[in-house]
Amino acid sequence: MTLQIIHSPLTLTISILILLHTSPSISALCRHFCNNIPINHPFGIDDGCGAATFRHMLNCSASDLFFLTPSGSYKIQTIDYKNQNVVVFDPSMSTCSILQPHHDFTMTDIQSATIPPSPDTVFALMNCSIDSPVLNHYRSLCFNFSGHSCDELYAACTSFKLFHVLSNVTSPPPCCFTRYDTVRFMSMDILDCSHYTSVYNVDGLAGVGPLDWMYGIKLSYDLPDLGCQRCVKSGGTCGFDVETLGFTCICSITSNSTRDCGGSINEGKSYGAPSPSLLGVFVLFLRVIFYL
Repeated sequence: MTLQIIHSPLTLTISILILLHTSPSISALCRHFCNNIPINHPFGIDDGCGAATFRHMLNCSASDLFFLTPSGSYKIQTIDYKNQNVVVFDPSMSTCSILQPHHDFTMTDIQSATIPPSPDTVFALMNCSIDSPVLNHYRSLCFNFSGHSCDELYAACTSFKLFHVLSNVTSPPPCCFTRYDTVRFMSMDILDCSHYTSVYNVDGLAGVGPLDWMYGIKLSYDLPDLGCQRCVKSGGTCGFDVETLGFTCICSITSNSTRDCGGSINEGKSYGAPSPSLLGVFVLFLRVIFYL
């Protein structure tokens, strides 16, 4: 004997009501990992998740997590939530082993204010013209760090040695160690330097040669706690209203709170990845059932 299940309109309606009632939390829409990198507040890879200040700054692909700026996508190597920094690598940046074409690293004004390169990140401008502004009027922008001068790159790095060979002079071309603000306000064309590289954690590189330096850009951020810890302790996920950009504690797929998920006033909105109204879908389904 074969048991047949009759899907009456009433049965289907009850099933939908059960599904709506047991819908997963919107926290499931706020992905907490991109591959093996944890995604926590203040960052988010789904709209409405994390802090509004960092909206659209991260992009998660099938294999990597990227930091997005006007000059390109930069692979994120690590996110240190305790020390509030992010290490990214510029694929177009020259290193000790490879030369890359002329390239600028640029950030938006908001990024420059909220998540700039850290003080212990140094930009090395290489193969500069003698007319470069950092060798003349703005030479005070150049410095040495941890007992190192930029000339060491010409001596130790296979890639930069080429400039010395081609210069046909006893000394290598001019170079400059400088801060991010220099490359922020003056492009590589204005600086009149053909290549750049960047090194981070420079305070700990005393006595360490260029071959063992840490190449990349460390970004530092600071964000006041607007109630996120309280939200998380109550079982919610920190996010923001995609229209007003105000802080929101995401409690479920149909409700959220301005404070926590422990009985605060719910505003009845959904945040995270955009989704159709559940009520609208339910009403549409009923119309299809009863009018077909």
